[in-house]
Amino acid sequence: MIHENGNIELKNWELVSVNPSDKKWDWTDLFCFWGNNIQTIIGFSLITSLYLVYSLNFLVVLFGCLIGSFFVYIFANLIGKPSQRHGIPFPVFLRISMGINGARYVSLFRGLVGIFMFGVQTYFLSKSFSYLIRISFHLFDHTILNQDIFLIFYLGLNAIDWTAFVFAILLQFFLFSRGHSFNKLFINFSAMFVYFGLSFFLIIIISENYIAVYQSFKDLLIFENFFSKENIIPIITIAGTIFAYFSIVILNFGDFSRYVKNEKNLNLGNLSLILNLIIFSLFSVLIVIGTDLIFNKNLQNIDQILTNPTDIIGKFDNISITIIVLFFILFASASTNLIANYVPSQNTLLNFFPRNLNLKSSGIIILIFGFLIGIFWVPVLSQIGILSFVDTIGAFFGPIFGIVIVDYYLIKKGKLNNKDIFSSVPNSSYYYSNGWHIKAIYSLFIGFIFSASTIWNVDLSFLQSFSWLIGALMSSITYYLLANR
Repeated sequence: MIHENGNIELKNWELVSVNPSDKKWDWTDLFCFWGNNIQTIIGFSLITSLYLVYSLNFLVVLFGCLIGSFFVYIFANLIGKPSQRHGIPFPVFLRISMGINGARYVSLFRGLVGIFMFGVQTYFLSKSFSYLIRISFHLFDHTILNQDIFLIFYLGLNAIDWTAFVFAILLQFFLFSRGHSFNKLFINFSAMFVYFGLSFFLIIIISENYIAVYQSFKDLLIFENFFSKENIIPIITIAGTIFAYFSIVILNFGDFSRYVKNEKNLNLGNLSLILNLIIFSLFSVLIVIGTDLIFNKNLQNIDQILTNPTDIIGKFDNISITIIVLFFILFASASTNLIANYVPSQNTLLNFFPRNLNLKSSGIIILIFGFLIGIFWVPVLSQIGILSFVDTIGAFFGPIFGIVIVDYYLIKKGKLNNKDIFSSVPNSSYYYSNGWHIKAIYSLFIGFIFSASTIWNVDLSFLQSFSWLIGALMSSITYYLLANR
């Protein structure tokens, strides 16, 4: 009877092992998954800046990007295989190394960052909706936006902004709380839709300038002095930057890999990250080159090359193109919010309150806090340097990864007791010390000290792109030495 009560406290239909018949993701689904992660405004700006803004050899940038994405591939496989084999999400997998209670609280670090970024991302996503509303009003009556009701602002938002934000957060809740089957469809559609949009936009841009675009792109392909010693540091820096960009999704990759059919599809799907990076880089660079040629041809006064998609469409005097691009940005932003923020936060909450929450109720909690964060982002949160605090919480991610990987592969030799992982009976495998694995917690904070030091110590700020890796390395070494005794 005690055993049953213990199980109930740790079980939830969304947390238990996935039925093999429900493991329907193959490598093409993971191709779309990684596509969504690179198809962001930040991703677009990052890639194009590396290739076009900084005075770097093309091959140096390409090689650095490939190295960074290869490390993401390796680490995604390491963290994804246990969840694929056992069908469990990351917070449940965390129980084997942190203990059944330790996992509840340690996973909260990921959940807090996810909820916060969900609110911030929703705020920026709502901007696309507000632009579409403004364009619609302007087309209907170009004077309507001058009405007094649209000139009243509260918390930095007027009536249109409030409408757009509320609509954005409710729409995401409606879509994302429908379950993993719908999430898979949404992820796949979004990735293909955005790639179609990039193709469409590129065709429009180069249709009359394809010779000039080709020549400009050809001028970038300078491979001289690649083997120079001076290129070692730039390659390492670029690799670290690319890895840091994807690191937010590595830790919770098991939340998605649990639905993959087999390890072959997992390996091939993760390898498609490199293909995605090459394809997206090609689209991004050609689009920026093409738009820059158009702006210069039209004698527009632009001080520097534009790498931000919103800045680019803002320079086009074409409402039709602006509307189309905004729809693509909406899908790209929403799918990224689902993968990087909503699902990890939801599984964290379900793991913390497994008896009380389900997909809908956990989604409501994310919605409420996301709403508050979003509306206070501009007037309060963005002004007080809260991102440094969020980055500090994120400094736990690398150390958590290091511990669970060493524990699963080296200490427990890839073995997991599926019965005990849902048991709170004192003599169960993952009960440890009252539900806490003290050695893992100690190792976690050791790794955190090293990881967070790159954020708070000015002299170590040049290592910030590598904070995740530094924390993972230090925690894994500490844990192995303690747990292997």
